[in-house]
Amino acid sequence: MALKDSWTYCDGDGRLDQPKRQTINRRQLFAGAASLVAGGVWWAGAKSALAQATLRSDRRNGNVFISVFLRGGADALNVVTPYGEDSYYKFRPSLAIANPKAGKAEPEKLAYLDGFFGLNPAMLSLLPDFREGRMAVIHAVGSYDSTHSHFQAMSTMELGLKNETGRVSGGWLARHLNASGSKGTPLRAVAFSGTMPDSLSGTTGALAISELADYRLQREDADWMSDLRALYARGNDEMVTAGRETLAVLAMLNEFDPRVYKPEPNAQYPDSQLGKAFREAAFLIKQDVGLEVCCLDSTGWDSHVTQGSTSGWLTELLADLANSIAAFQTDLGSEMNRVTICVQSEFGRRVAENSGLGTDHGAGGCMLVLGGGVNGGKIYADWPGLIANKLSGPGDLPVTTDYRDVLAEIALKRLGTPSVNEIFPGLNHSSLGLIQA
Repeated sequence: MALKDSWTYCDGDGRLDQPKRQTINRRQLFAGAASLVAGGVWWAGAKSALAQATLRSDRRNGNVFISVFLRGGADALNVVTPYGEDSYYKFRPSLAIANPKAGKAEPEKLAYLDGFFGLNPAMLSLLPDFREGRMAVIHAVGSYDSTHSHFQAMSTMELGLKNETGRVSGGWLARHLNASGSKGTPLRAVAFSGTMPDSLSGTTGALAISELADYRLQREDADWMSDLRALYARGNDEMVTAGRETLAVLAMLNEFDPRVYKPEPNAQYPDSQLGKAFREAAFLIKQDVGLEVCCLDSTGWDSHVTQGSTSGWLTELLADLANSIAAFQTDLGSEMNRVTICVQSEFGRRVAENSGLGTDHGAGGCMLVLGGGVNGGKIYADWPGLIANKLSGPGDLPVTTDYRDVLAEIALKRLGTPSVNEIFPGLNHSSLGLIQA
C-alpha cells in the first residue's frame, strides 16, 4: 500500500520505507488509510484510546482502581482458610493446610488472621497489609451464576450482572467510564491483556495492550516527526485533534520510556506476566498520565488435579500474586494512598477435594481489597459454615455476599461514580463498610 510516492509499506516487519523525501498531506494520508501505527493498531479511522487521549496541563491524578482477575476459579478455601471449622479438615484430608498453632515451619502452616481464618503461607508478603489495616478479605462472595462455566461466570461478573440470565449493555467498568464522562486524560483505562476484557467492553476510552513498549511510532526519524507535527498543527476537526493528541501521548511514552523504567530499589517484581503488568501499571501511575482504571489478569487457576497444599500449582500462583502486589506497593510508596486494588475470581472451588487431589468448580469465593481508603484488617463474611446441609449445589460454599456490593462501594467512594444503578442495574446496594467515606 503506497502513500502517493511518499512512503510505502514493506512486508515482514511492518516498517515504513521512505524512497524519497516528500511532504505529506491529509489527502495522501487518507489515500494510504493510516499515518500513525502504534503496536500494530491503525490510528486513522479508528477510535483508539491513544487517538482520543488528551494530555492535561496540570497532569495531576485522582484515584486509581486496579482490577486483578484470577481466571480459572481460584480455590478460596485454601487462599483464606476457615481453619476454625473441623469440617474443613474432614472434607480435605490431602489438601488442607495446618492451622497457625501447628508445630510446623511458617511455610507449612496458615498465617493467623483472626482466630478463625488463616492466610495461605504462600501469601506471607501480604500479611503486614492485613495486620496493619491496609487489606480486607471478603469471603463467601460471588455472583449467583449457576452454570459452573468459566466463560459464563467470568462474563457475568465483568458485565456486572447478578447471574447468567441478565442482559445489559457493555461491561460495568465501561458503564462507569461512560457515566462519569470524559475527563480529558490519556490512557484513562488500560487492560494489560491480549484482548479487551468484558468489563471494559462498550467504551471508547479503553485500551488493551500486552506491554507499553509496543505502543510507539514505527518510524521516528526527524523528518517524519516534523511532517506529522506540521500535519496536525492546525485545525479542530476530529481527525486533526485525534492526531495531535495521539502525538502528545506517544511523545510522553518516548520521554518516559517504559523499557528503561527502574522501580524503587526494594520493589522486586516477579518475572511473570502478572509481575510485569503490575510493573507497567506502576510506571503509568508515576508518570501522571491520568490512569483511572487498570485491568490485570492472572491465569491458570483451574485446579482440578494435583492442586497441592503448601507446595505445587496453587502455591506458585498465590506466591506470584502476593509478591507482585507487594512489589507494586513498595514501588508506589505514598502513591498507594490513591490506589485501590481488588482481586477476584469467577467462582470458588467445591468444598470437598476430588479423587485427582484437586477441587472442582464451586460457587462462593473470596475477594481481596487493598490500598487507599480500605477498612482493612478484617474478614467481611456472612459465613454460612461448611456443614454438609449448609452447602449449595453439588457441595459448594454458598454465596452470601454479592460481589457487586464490593465493586459498587469501591466505585462510589473511590472512583466517584455518579450512580450505582447506572453501572450495576437492578442492584439494591448494601454497603459493607469496606471503604472509608
